[in-house]
Amino acid sequence: MVSPDSIKRDYRYKRSEYAAVEVPEYWIVDPLEKKISVLLLEEGFYEETVFTGDQKIISRTFENIAIAVEQVLQAGNI
Repeated sequence: MVSPDSIKRDYRYKRSEYAAVEVPEYWIVDPLEKKISVLLLEEGFYEETVFTGDQKIISRTFENIAIAVEQVLQAGNI
């Protein structure tokens, strides 16, 4: 989860660290911007899709998930 102190780390550094160990997919939950970024590893680089509001999150790794960003943020009392 992104916090004011971790913005650069969460959006830049983790991306290269996770790609180096081939994490196939990860999510960045950003309560500051009220969005979730889903990053999918494709040929060594991450393709990012951003979801906001009542958009349903789409994941190739977790095909059965059907949850909106606002549901995730509310569940964490963010």
